[in-house]
Amino acid sequence: MSSGSLEFRLSVPLKAFDLEIEHISKVRVVGLFGASGSGKTTLLESLAGLRRNASGYARLNGDVWLDSASSVFLPPEKRGVGYVPQDHLLFPHRDVRANLASGKNRALRAGVDFKAHFEEVVRVLELNPLLDRSVRGLSGGERQRVALGRALCSGPRILLLDEPLASLDIPLRHRILPYLVRVRDAFAIPIFIASHNPTELQALCEEILVLRDGRIAAAGPPLEVLTRPDIFVGIADEGFENLLSAVVKEHSEHTTAVIVGGEELNLELTIPRTRKPLGARVHIGMHAQDILLATEQPKGLSARNCIPAVVGEIRSVEHRELVSAVLSDDLPPVIAELTRDAVEELDLAPGSRVFIVTKTHSIVLYG
Repeated sequence: MSSGSLEFRLSVPLKAFDLEIEHISKVRVVGLFGASGSGKTTLLESLAGLRRNASGYARLNGDVWLDSASSVFLPPEKRGVGYVPQDHLLFPHRDVRANLASGKNRALRAGVDFKAHFEEVVRVLELNPLLDRSVRGLSGGERQRVALGRALCSGPRILLLDEPLASLDIPLRHRILPYLVRVRDAFAIPIFIASHNPTELQALCEEILVLRDGRIAAAGPPLEVLTRPDIFVGIADEGFENLLSAVVKEHSEHTTAVIVGGEELNLELTIPRTRKPLGARVHIGMHAQDILLATEQPKGLSARNCIPAVVGEIRSVEHRELVSAVLSDDLPPVIAELTRDAVEELDLAPGSRVFIVTKTHSIVLYG
């Protein structure tokens, strides 16, 4: 399904404010970012057809879901939406297989080869060992994968995901995020994902909409938007995490060497030991506060990682400076959070040559 297929202008009255949002999607995967109560869930529920008081219009690939001017309101079951709410809403009296198959009739009506599609969903989400288990005994991460699988098995035309990792602890988030990346890459359908976690949105989305009091406060590519001073202020306490894709090169007893950006760039990082096989692709995270910048290649440090970069942009956020360090034109820049004194003492400016320095165990491995 092509990108740019979802367009809407929605108005929904709420207690604290009225949701007023207009958008035409230009990419396939769109993120909704904002604090709790900013309107993310209301927007998803309106698109899914769960808010009867929503007015305006909503269209997917030209098919009209909502048009208040013409008194058109398509019910949820006719919109072809795969909606995964925060609480998952699995059928507790059914096993995993039956939960996955609960949308079979809808998939068949949509012309889906259900058997083949079911097998592909099970493969991508690695659900085969769970098929005959009761959902009551599943862990949080397993429940999340089953809920996602159930939505996919219904043969949806679009996926709406509401805070898919919010109920999980941090180690489980690190394990489940790659499954969401797999879903994005394996199933060519539009995805709208609501999250207050900037790392999720960087990993998954091509564009994000920042909601504030029911309105779009900012929109654009994730890294560009999230490092805007007015947006970064809201995530600074949690910490901004750089997310990079890498390939496993070799293992030692306690660490693993990975290549970032391809062999031709020769950018090698040492990360905590992983069981991933040689050649496997992994996602790694580096918190902006854990990154050091040096104007000369340091020696005699315990930090194992030191890679060259060029300063791109420097943005001031309250008492901090966000320094964008460019590794390559083909890679997203790495954001380092420094004090203003440090930037001045190092005489950093766009074009300055620097070295990014990180400790091995400050790098987070996803998956």
